[in-house]
Amino acid sequence: MPALSRPSTTDMEVTSIRLEKELKNSLKAIAGNRGYQALIREILWAYVEQQSGNGCSSLNRQDIRATIPATAERAERCAMTGHMIAVGEPMLLGLTPQGALVPLCAAAAEQVPQQA
Repeated sequence: MPALSRPSTTDMEVTSIRLEKELKNSLKAIAGNRGYQALIREILWAYVEQQSGNGCSSLNRQDIRATIPATAERAERCAMTGHMIAVGEPMLLGLTPQGALVPLCAAAAEQVPQQA
């Protein structure tokens, strides 16, 4: 996950959250030297940006390793363009290097290089 430009920790508020021990240990292992709290902030910011459609997605066509044709079962927002994908609309699921499947609209699908 790319590092995002965010406020320093002095501009943050302390928040308590309960996590299962196994989840916390897994986050620590994934985060490595940067720390699991920083990883959780990055994950939460990415989720907020995806859901709100605010900000530009850092995902581009080179980040898509493979695509799978799909039909939206609920309203989605394209991970590359931010365009809305309506229920029942054809879409693609794009596989990222991190192993995540992200929704892609038709406009984004045209930008994804075709696999030979």
